Amino acid sequence: MNTRSIIWGLVTGMMLLGGAAARADTDEQAVIAAEHQTDKAFLTMNADLMAPLLADNFVSTDQDGTVLVGKAANLADIKNSTVTSYETTDLKVTVFGDAAVATGAYAFKGTYKGKPVDHRGRYTDTWVKLNGKWLQVASHASLIKK
Repeated sequence: MNTRSIIWGLVTGMMLLGGAAARADTDEQAVIAAEHQTDKAFLTMNADLMAPLLADNFVSTDQDGTVLVGKAANLADIKNSTVTSYETTDLKVTVFGDAAVATGAYAFKGTYKGKPVDHRGRYTDTWVKLNGKWLQVASHASLIKK
């Protein structure tokens, strides 16, 4: 190999890595935007705002261990809540190719099935890029002891 071939190989490799890093940044921003849309949907309990973000086979696990399977079941469950306040903090997103994991903290006050709720917890959301669009496929919430 001559010096020119080595330099060309290094430049090409750096360009490929740079493109992958730029894609990761763009994907990370897309998942962050989707998480913010999820927050808005929860704050307003708007199932129509949430629907385009969920995969058809979306699975959620709540802080009490309740598991809801399917987009329809999860969207119907949104109607069981009213919100006094809802806030998320400490959002971190890590992209793994066409998958991403978002973690953060949440505080929720309101009612669920007519009973008062005052929760603080942590969540993990799993996103998958399907047909060029990021969809949430799973979510898990755990309470933080007061």
